Amino acid sequence: MTEGMPDLSGLLAQAQQMQAQLAATQEQLADERISGASGGGLVQATVTGAGELVGLTIAPEVLDPDDTETLADLVLAAYRDASNQAAALQQQAMGPFAQGLGGLGLPGM
Repeated sequence: MTEGMPDLSGLLAQAQQMQAQLAATQEQLADERISGASGGGLVQATVTGAGELVGLTIAPEVLDPDDTETLADLVLAAYRDASNQAAALQQQAMGPFAQGLGGLGLPGM
């Protein structure tokens, strides 16, 4: 092996290990449930750690057939709240993988 060249078999093993850890982390995120709320809790949205909307609860007192715009705004706000929390969870869970790429000894990392 040429001096200064990375050990390719070692790099491959590290990459495969990281890929397995990444897949496990993504699966854990998909199983997580994060709730967001708006209107003082009158509307609640639940998303997975991957950001998929899986639940929506609307209190009956929010339902006004003459004001559907407010309800739509509350639903969006609750979803955004839950999505922002899911994004923070993703960042926290995936951060080590982004940092780990530099540890593979690849040029430019």
